[in-house]
Amino acid sequence: MKDSSKSNNVGKNMIGRDTACTCKDCDHGFARDCLKISCACCNQESHSMILDGMVGLAPISKRHGHYTEVRSVLVSIDSLKLQGDLTIPKDAEGIVLFAHGSGSSRHSPRNKHVSQVLQKAGLATLLIDLLTEEEEKIDDFTAHLRFDIELLAKRLAGATKWITKNPDTKNLSIGYFGASTGAAAALVASVDCPDVVNAIVSRGGRPDLAGKILPHVKAPTLLIVGGNDSPVIEMNEEALNLLEIEKKLVIVPGATHLFEEPGTLEQVARLAANWFVDHLTKTKNQTKSKKETAVGIR
Repeated sequence: MKDSSKSNNVGKNMIGRDTACTCKDCDHGFARDCLKISCACCNQESHSMILDGMVGLAPISKRHGHYTEVRSVLVSIDSLKLQGDLTIPKDAEGIVLFAHGSGSSRHSPRNKHVSQVLQKAGLATLLIDLLTEEEEKIDDFTAHLRFDIELLAKRLAGATKWITKNPDTKNLSIGYFGASTGAAAALVASVDCPDVVNAIVSRGGRPDLAGKILPHVKAPTLLIVGGNDSPVIEMNEEALNLLEIEKKLVIVPGATHLFEEPGTLEQVARLAANWFVDHLTKTKNQTKSKKETAVGIR
């Protein structure tokens, strides 16, 4: 019989259903998954409140003897300093740099959620604001900077250079996670940094905005699109045809552009984690032949 005393910890500590589970023994994605089966190993220390916007110490598990710390950093790009949140799990081999979408920021709850799942998979993450505070104020009125792919890609490439120079991250294999217009910026920036960017994941991305750069992308690319996001599906299908590297298109049934439907963002996070682990870690990273796949999750 299972020890119900441990499973009761979930209820007693009032863990929110949408908090990310970081227990490596049960390997659930969210507290709701633990609650469904009265998980016997989970407790307060194995769940992170990342979806509630809390930062600081994100517990991995006390039984594993370490914590993952979210550090506020200033990323120097030319004469600019952009604010970022850096998290490096113990023994991380790869790091994922996030390029947020239209009108978003490093505080995006969706990107925070995905980053937490990646950290659980042993990957470091860096969420940065690609615009300065002053630029964000301007963009709130004009909405033009969020579509300036050249500018965003330049900032992303600059942040990539910062990662390669920073003592804590310089030895980590780099990947990009881009959402909406951030996906286009990620694709363009990867061409500017062909020797250091080893994987790209796009969530509801606008790869069409990357234009003629697509055939020159060298990093294995995963495109994730919602099944109810018809215009964006077509854009990603066209981009898939233009990419000449290892590539994959996954259509998540029932999801709209922001993946707000129950369970859809969890699928995005798990797909991204698998892709990055496969391409950024030494244990999974193998030379792969060029291939093309278009699938839907059933």
